[in-house]
Amino acid sequence: MARTIEQIRNEIIAAKESRAELSSLNSTSQVSIWRLLVDIVATSIWTLEKLFDIFKAEVNDTISRLKPHTTRWYAEKSLAFQFGYDLVPETDTYDNTGIADDVVAASKVVSYAAVVEQVRGVRIKVARTVGDDLGPLTTDQLNAFKEYIRQIKDAGVRVNITSTEADRLRVVLRIRYNPLVLSNTGGRLDGETLHPVKDALKEHLKNLPFNGVFSVQKMIDAIQAVEGVEDLNVDEVQSSYGLLNLTSVSISRIPDSGYLRIADADFIVTYEAI
Repeated sequence: MARTIEQIRNEIIAAKESRAELSSLNSTSQVSIWRLLVDIVATSIWTLEKLFDIFKAEVNDTISRLKPHTTRWYAEKSLAFQFGYDLVPETDTYDNTGIADDVVAASKVVSYAAVVEQVRGVRIKVARTVGDDLGPLTTDQLNAFKEYIRQIKDAGVRVNITSTEADRLRVVLRIRYNPLVLSNTGGRLDGETLHPVKDALKEHLKNLPFNGVFSVQKMIDAIQAVEGVEDLNVDEVQSSYGLLNLTSVSISRIPDSGYLRIADADFIVTYEAI
């Protein structure tokens, strides 16, 4: 790790002080020639040491990204997938020579990727950006992505790839509200929004990391932060993946698809004035 300029300067001055033949360099002025030379040399050494630190970090990062059989490697490769482009033969890379950067960026349809180790291999969950939200890859995109992974994956590794609609969330709440701020249907009295609690929950879900943990307590915190909400009780929290039945979420859950969304019909609230 690079030393500070002051540390290097002090070491140079200490070395100078130990040399009898340099005893004539005794000016205390900060702009004396010998002190200016010390500052120049110290700054040059510091710059070189910083460059060494940057180079070392880049080398370590490159090694970690290229290392096979890691979940990080599969995640990085998933995000590097380019829809509509073929790989360079016998490699896991693309040749983008002569292709505009914005065209390359547009071809990278996988916006989010999570890799989970399983007993017999790994599972890759992916999603794309749809407007201002997440969504599954199209059929063509998913088929192309599966072939891409098949070609670059490590030999002998079984890969299960999924890209589906969000897990379904169902919430039943009772809320004590401040009648000076909210109506008996939960809308703001100033008309700013008709559904501040539901809006807060939906925004909370959108801000969760892809394949991150959904926490019931953090959901409660997000709702209690809504102006006018004085207290609340969670009667029921359930989620489901695909066509599976809803199951209770007591503390937390990682959504099977990688993300959670709630439909208006699944957000059931009873409002009680304080």
